Amino acid sequence: MVQMPLPDDLQAQYDAKLRTPEEAVRAIKRGDTVFIGTACGEPQALVRALVSSSDILSDNEIIQTLSLGLTPYADEKFNEQMRLNAFFIGPNVRNAVNEGRADYTPIYLSEIEDLFEDATITVEVAMIQVSPPDEMGDCSLGVSVDITKSAAMHADVVIAQINPRMPRTYGDSVLNIAEFDHIVEKTEELLIFMPEREEDLEVLTRIGKHLSELVPDGSTLQIGYGTTPNAVLPFLRQKKDLGIHTETFGDTLIDLVEAGVINGKRKTLHNGKIIASFVMGTRRLYDFVDLNPMVELYPSSYTNDPTVIGRNENMIAINSALEIDLTGQVCAEQLGSRFQSGIGGQVDFMRGAAFSKGGKPIIALPSTARDGTISRIVPTLEEGAGVTTPRGDVHFVVTEYGIAELHGKSIMQRALALISVAHPKFREGLLARAKSMRYIYQDQLENAFRGSQYPEQYEAVVDHKGVNVYYRPAKPTDEPMLRDLFYSFSEDTIYQRYMGTIKSMPHREIQKVVDIDYDERMTILALVKVKDKFKAVGVATYDLDRPRNEAEAAFMVSDKYQGKGIGSQMMELLIKVGRDKGIKAFTAELLSENFRMLDIFYRTGLKTETRLVEDTYLVKMDLWPKV
Repeated sequence: MVQMPLPDDLQAQYDAKLRTPEEAVRAIKRGDTVFIGTACGEPQALVRALVSSSDILSDNEIIQTLSLGLTPYADEKFNEQMRLNAFFIGPNVRNAVNEGRADYTPIYLSEIEDLFEDATITVEVAMIQVSPPDEMGDCSLGVSVDITKSAAMHADVVIAQINPRMPRTYGDSVLNIAEFDHIVEKTEELLIFMPEREEDLEVLTRIGKHLSELVPDGSTLQIGYGTTPNAVLPFLRQKKDLGIHTETFGDTLIDLVEAGVINGKRKTLHNGKIIASFVMGTRRLYDFVDLNPMVELYPSSYTNDPTVIGRNENMIAINSALEIDLTGQVCAEQLGSRFQSGIGGQVDFMRGAAFSKGGKPIIALPSTARDGTISRIVPTLEEGAGVTTPRGDVHFVVTEYGIAELHGKSIMQRALALISVAHPKFREGLLARAKSMRYIYQDQLENAFRGSQYPEQYEAVVDHKGVNVYYRPAKPTDEPMLRDLFYSFSEDTIYQRYMGTIKSMPHREIQKVVDIDYDERMTILALVKVKDKFKAVGVATYDLDRPRNEAEAAFMVSDKYQGKGIGSQMMELLIKVGRDKGIKAFTAELLSENFRMLDIFYRTGLKTETRLVEDTYLVKMDLWPKV
C-alpha cells in the first residue's frame, strides 16, 4: 500500500505526530489501561517498544482479544509493570491465565464496545496498526476492525503504527489521522495465521461431509474459529450462491469465491458482500481483501449483533466445542476449571442463526479427544467447566458419526440423539449413565448402541411419481416418527401387516423396530419432507435366523403413499443389504388376500416359492438365484 500525497495541512499534521516507537510508548503513564490491536492486526513494533520500555511502567493493565504475536507482557518477570486482561484466550496467553498471571473477562464479543461506551472499562491508550492514509487522511484498520476501532475511538491517546503492508478494506474500517495522537511509521510483514490441524484428517472429512448436508444453496455462512468448523469448506464446491456473514475468515474461503460458489447473490442483508469483523491468514488473504469491494469489515458490535445476524435468511452458524453434555449444554472455553479460549462470538452467532428465517445454529466437534481416549459427548460437563452455549441455543450437533437434531426435542430425545453420534466405544456407557440419571426409559434396548456403524451406503433418494422419497437405515432416534407412522395406518393396513387387530404401539414394542445392529436386524425407512421436516411413510424390516441364514422380511407403507412403488424400492434396498451380509433367503408370512405384498416379492424377479397353509401364504425368496 503506497501512501497517497497529502494536502499541505494534513501533511503538517501528520509530520507533527511522527514518533519513533520508543518515543510513542512514552505517552503511556503508570496505571494506564492499554489496548493492543487484535490478531493479525497487532502492531508488533509498538508491542516491542512497550516491552523494551517496561521500566517506565507500573501497574498497567493490557487489554486485548485474540493475540497471535509476542506477549511478553504476560511473562512473570513483568508482573509489577503489566498485567494482561484478555477478552479471549489464545494459545500464547493460556498458561498465564491459568497460572494466575493474567486475567480473563468472559463476555460476548458483540458487547465489548458497551464496556468502553459506559466506561465499565476505560482505555487510556490504544495501540493500533493501520494502512497509510489516503488523500483525505483516512487510514484503514485493514485486517482487524473487530473491537479495535471502538477501543481507539474511546481512548484518551491513540498510537498508530502506519504499515504499508496493511491492506485497505471497505466497510466501517477507517480512522482519520486527526484521531491519532502519535504516528509511528514501520513497514513489516503482518502476522500470519495458519491453523494447525487439530484432529485426524479422516475425522474432519467425515464431519465436513455431514455439515455440508445442512447447508442448502443460497445460505449465508458463519464459520467459527478452528479447523473443525472449517472442515465443511471443501464439501461446498457443488453448492450455489452462498454468502458470508461471519466474525472472521481465512485463506480457505478464497477458493470458493474464485470458484463462484460464494457470491452473496441471495443474501438478504449486504447482498453480494462478504461481511466480517477481522481476518486471519497469509499474504494471499491480505492481498485478496485489499481494496476488494466484495469484502467489507465492520466492528464486532455490528457483525456479531444477533439481531443483525438474524436478518440474513438461511443463516448457518457453525461453531465448535470442547465437550457437550447429554442435554445439549456446550462448553467451548474450558477443560474442567482450566480456561482454553473464550466466549468470543459463538453465542452471538448461534442466537443470530436461530433468529434467521431458515437458519441453523450448529455445533461441530470430533466425538473424542486425547487420541480417542475420552468422549467429548459426556453425561455431565466436567467439574469446573462452564456453559458457553446453553442447551436451548443448540439446534444441531455434528460429529464424524452423524447429525443430532436437538431443537424442540425432549431431554430423552436429546440424550438418545447425542449418544447416537458419540464414538461407538462410549455409547453403552453413555446409555447407562442416561438411564441412571432418568433421562431415558429404564427399559431402553441397547443393541443399537453397541458399537454398530451406521451404514450410510444404503441411503438413497428416489422420485416416485413426482414425490421425492428419502430411504435410509433407521436410527434409535426414529421411534417418534415410527409411532406417528403406525397411527397413520388404516385398520385394514394394520390387519394385513399384523394379521390381526392392533390398537396401540407402545414404546416397549415400537423401540424393537429401531433397536437394530444393521447386520442381523435391519430396518429401512421411507421418508418424505413435509414443511421442511421429514416424516416416515414406509418401513421395511428383516430379522435374521442365523442358523438357517434366512431372514424374515416385513413391509408397511402409509395408506396415502401406497401404489407409488415405495414398497418395491424398500424391497430392493433390503435385498442389497441382505446380499451384502451374505443372507441366503427372505421369508414372510402373508394373509392370503394380501396380494399387493405378495406381488412385491414376485416382481423382484428372484426365485420365489409360496405355500398356502389355511389362510396364510408362507413365502420364501432366494437372494442368490442360480446362474
